[in-house]
Amino acid sequence: MRQFLAVTLCGFLVLPATSGNSAVAGRERERAAHVLNRLAFGARPGEIDRVARMGVDRWIAGQLQPEKISDTAIEQTLARYRTLSWSTSRIMKEVYQPLVTARRRAQRDGDDVQDGSMRELRREAQRVVGDLSAQRILRAAASERQLNEIMVDFWMNHFNVFAGKSIDRFLLTSYERDTIRPHIWGSFEELLLASARSPAMLFYLDNARSRRGGINENYAREIMELHSLGVDGGYTQKDVSELARVLTGWSIDRKRGNFVFRPALHDRDAKTVLGIRLPAGGGIKEGERMIRALAAHPSTAKHIARKLAERLVSDDPPPALVNRVAERFTATRGNLRETVKALVTSPEFNDPRYYRVKVKSPFEYTISAVRAVGGQIENPIPLAQQLKKMGQPLYFAQAPTGYGDDAASWVNSGALVERINFAIALTGNTIPGIRVPEVADPLRLAGVALSEDTLKVIADRKTDDPAAIAGLVIGSPEFQRQ
Repeated sequence: MRQFLAVTLCGFLVLPATSGNSAVAGRERERAAHVLNRLAFGARPGEIDRVARMGVDRWIAGQLQPEKISDTAIEQTLARYRTLSWSTSRIMKEVYQPLVTARRRAQRDGDDVQDGSMRELRREAQRVVGDLSAQRILRAAASERQLNEIMVDFWMNHFNVFAGKSIDRFLLTSYERDTIRPHIWGSFEELLLASARSPAMLFYLDNARSRRGGINENYAREIMELHSLGVDGGYTQKDVSELARVLTGWSIDRKRGNFVFRPALHDRDAKTVLGIRLPAGGGIKEGERMIRALAAHPSTAKHIARKLAERLVSDDPPPALVNRVAERFTATRGNLRETVKALVTSPEFNDPRYYRVKVKSPFEYTISAVRAVGGQIENPIPLAQQLKKMGQPLYFAQAPTGYGDDAASWVNSGALVERINFAIALTGNTIPGIRVPEVADPLRLAGVALSEDTLKVIADRKTDDPAAIAGLVIGSPEFQRQ
């Protein structure tokens, strides 16, 4: 293990961006491996050759229109997770309110809060996030709409909400299903507006309790700094304070869990944000006007373009690429399909210099490993637990920034030990809920030629067991890059 860990750590430092592809026959096959790593959660057995045969450009074009791709198999699988289709009001009524009532009764009467009925109520509460985690894992692993799932992961992280904050765990089902997923291929303006009206976001960033005479600036700051303009987007602290006043009254009904605008809590006086003068008495309309202004701002175009390029191209993307993607964002009034298309059809995205320069996040790594070995997920919860061990529990990024999307966030010895342990457990068929068939050609799992160091580690093990070799390849630096 120590030798393999050292090789893996060194591999992250010295593995060149263009290494390994000399053994891959043909430019189209090389591109196929690249797009399946960046625009999908890795290749399934035989998929690199299949995409190369159909043509990489054709595959990309299809993925950019996920609504035209049949995904009935995964939808049938998800039907067994009952809370996924529940409205927020039903979750609040049938899960949250009974739990709150039982806790209050136990505190009042001095009852044991660990009794059977309380444990069952807690299990129901855990089921809500458990069902969400299950569907994210299953969709990433098995959906035919792979780029769609990559973008869901991107935007859920961009508009991060922490499930561990009080009632947010009960608001997240609708947040992902009704706020994020329907808007990721439309206009950024509509996505930003939807997130601003989301009870999950308003509660997480404390705007639900912001009111005239008791203003909370958290959401106003983050919608500028993280969601739209970016930290260097040209706004001031005065703009934050004024936008917070604009957004007073944007709140939630805690009983039903839906968005409400409360005129009595709204600051009705005149305001000025980013040089835009808002007359007194604007009500909810002035908030909508400012959110649209943020979405259309040139700094937003640059910020979104850079974040997408960091996710799909490089931790330090070329400025010329960012500028062109930002221009496309502006020219299409923030059309996200056209923005992503401009990025993934760019010369830089297709430049071999940017192949395998990024390190997979734990989510990307675990899902790509399962896909690479042809694993069948019968119970996704053990995989969710593996993600927690690796430092990326789904829906539990506490900071508004979400999880990091660069190598520095994930490359450390402790995290890599967990990855290697996972790889060995996966290929050894010892992770509950995941069934892995025998791997026919484990040395090809990484999709590229393995380095001499990795091959030496495998040779030193003196084993011809395909499962053992597969575990070493899945744990190698070649596989952990994309």
